[in-house]
Amino acid sequence: MVARAEPSEARTDVLVVDDHAGFRRLARRMLESAGFTVAEAADGAAAAGAARTLRPRLVLLDIQLPDTDGFALARQLSGTHPDQVIVLTSGRDPADFGGRVESAPAAGFVAKERVSASVIRSFLGRG
Repeated sequence: MVARAEPSEARTDVLVVDDHAGFRRLARRMLESAGFTVAEAADGAAAAGAARTLRPRLVLLDIQLPDTDGFALARQLSGTHPDQVIVLTSGRDPADFGGRVESAPAAGFVAKERVSASVIRSFLGRG
């Protein structure tokens, strides 16, 4: 389900994909206050639809989702939308996932507690 994905004529900057509403809300507030346009999705199906319709520049993608894992969704999105920057997130250490983080078609990994506007800007080449 997409929560508060507001269509606009301007391209969405960031799609926050996470099944925890609190994290989505926190990320949205932080990123919008820094000038980003933000959409949200709570699961993989909603994220795939939002990525298709909103064409976000960056997808902040939780590794563990209720209907799929972030690695599978990252592969799907990178094949369908190769211009999108995909950044994996988790509350767990990337080492917990073995080599899957490094082999994922993502620009990188950010621990949830380290997500910030400056980190997003660095992935988008704006800062």
